[in-house]
Amino acid sequence: MVHLDGMTPTAKEIIQSYRQLYRHGLQAVQYSSPARHTLKDRLRRAYRNGTAADFDAEKIENTIQFLSNAAKEKGMEHRIVKNLLHAWWWERYLRSSLQKPEISQIRETAYRHFYITLKAFNDSMSMCLR
Repeated sequence: MVHLDGMTPTAKEIIQSYRQLYRHGLQAVQYSSPARHTLKDRLRRAYRNGTAADFDAEKIENTIQFLSNAAKEKGMEHRIVKNLLHAWWWERYLRSSLQKPEISQIRETAYRHFYITLKAFNDSMSMCLR
């Protein structure tokens, strides 16, 4: 699946990467109910809203390897995946509930810092968790 020629990826490569990320993600969360739905929703949104220029085969391969390691044992990778999906589930749940404006502002600031940290993590590991 590694795309080394520098050209834009084919539709087949994009579909294969989606399926591999989804399969390894499900294995990483051990098919648990809220996590698998959050994973599916986020992965679908990323692939529907992304462009072919966003496709980076190296980052996708690194992410698949990370998810594969998360599925093999309950180590650091598993805890990171579990906590990311947990935070994303709460973000979506709390966004749909009615909150006071000052609480919403605090939550938005916290999630802004969360996404900055996630971006730094992705950059340092050359992955594409989002």
